[in-house]
Amino acid sequence: MIRRATIDDVPAMLQLVHELAEYEKAAHEVRATEEQLSEVLFGAEPAVFAHVVEHDGEVAGFAVWFLSFSTWRGTHGIYLEDLYVRPGMRGSGYGKALLAELARICAERGYHRLEWSVLDWNEPAIGFYRKLGAVPLDEWTMFRLTDEPLKRLAESSAEAR
Repeated sequence: MIRRATIDDVPAMLQLVHELAEYEKAAHEVRATEEQLSEVLFGAEPAVFAHVVEHDGEVAGFAVWFLSFSTWRGTHGIYLEDLYVRPGMRGSGYGKALLAELARICAERGYHRLEWSVLDWNEPAIGFYRKLGAVPLDEWTMFRLTDEPLKRLAESSAEAR
């Protein structure tokens, strides 16, 4: 069963975040709390959304996403931040069902893109995505600012004012 996440799903979702981070060899980077997830997903102005898949009444996987925008297409799209299905539940169609739900939302709302990132060593995921018809954007490189570099850049903006 695929459904929109509820605030009651937050503890299970945070556990899945930890499992995903461990799988991606980045467990030390997780700082999210239940309070933070509750606020961004269900606060006064949610800008992040989530769907979960249930198996026997338990959350077995999730998709966390937000709206993106394409100036070239002139429409919103969906950026899939995380897609995770517990290892014991993989191969049951849950990942595909979560992606299909996001594709349905795109089609229903007139969005032209569903995008995400995948680690280049994650061959099982890459193969799964390719089977769905997704194509890698080999000419694009994602950049990220966090922690001290982000703080320094923000301070340079304040100094320029």
